[in-house]
Amino acid sequence: MTRGYSLEQDLRLLVNNPKYSDIEILCEDGKKLHGCRAILAARSEVFDRLFYNGMKERSVKEESLTKDNTVEAFYAAVYFQLSDLQDFIFKTFKNTNFAKNYSPELLSKISEKMPLTEDNVLLNLLVEAVANISLNNIKFGRLSITGLKCLLSYIYEKEKPFATPEYEVFRYSAILAAKQVSNDAHKTLTKLLPTLEQIENPIKVKNKFITDHRKVGKELEPLIKFIDFRRIKVQILANIIEPLEIVPDKIISNAYRYIALSNNLNLNNLINTRGTSINEIDYVWYKPAYRSKLRCY
Repeated sequence: MTRGYSLEQDLRLLVNNPKYSDIEILCEDGKKLHGCRAILAARSEVFDRLFYNGMKERSVKEESLTKDNTVEAFYAAVYFQLSDLQDFIFKTFKNTNFAKNYSPELLSKISEKMPLTEDNVLLNLLVEAVANISLNNIKFGRLSITGLKCLLSYIYEKEKPFATPEYEVFRYSAILAAKQVSNDAHKTLTKLLPTLEQIENPIKVKNKFITDHRKVGKELEPLIKFIDFRRIKVQILANIIEPLEIVPDKIISNAYRYIALSNNLNLNNLINTRGTSINEIDYVWYKPAYRSKLRCY
């Protein structure tokens, strides 16, 4: 194709082309990648400061990290093996309110844009930070379905600190799923699913029509297998959740069966929260030597 007709095609000539590059990146396997400083700087604040503002890897300032560039900065630090920058991001999370203020957004972003490998330590850090926030305190829109799925899949059936009772996990997941379908479905489910604090007596929702309830159920599918309905009181299952018809009958039946067979057991822990109660364990921040195994499905 003749040059000058397509900007996209012309810019492809710059990709890994030694003729037009002004920077070389040496990879672990000995291969070299050729790049353009101006393009990297235009696409990344980190590279802009690195190339044009005299920034050294270890001199990144705390205020330069935001919820919009932290994941990108970490990914770049891993990709280019900038260990000091990786350590700085961890220390920023440990010593400031950064995780408290932005962890839901960052978990959503990292779970959607970065490889979800077992050794992704930033992902581990964000999962643990979000797990310590009650979902009721996370405004809808801050945590995506992908981010929520990653959170639940990591915490599911594990003795990990978790601040949200199981019914509230279902409530948040269902309303978030409905929000993806329509405003009507979202408004209806918000009304039909009270918080635990609002439940004084079981509220029956029979004859309450949910707009596009099958579509809501479909959106909820990726999250359902990471919600343990055995931990929810049977009255709530029967009077609030089952009539919504957004959870497969088999899952509800299995929960009933488990609860019935466990009549003689103390189910308080199952009912109140998954894993270990957050009030019964001292939460420990990430340490560089720590590597937990994490896989998000």
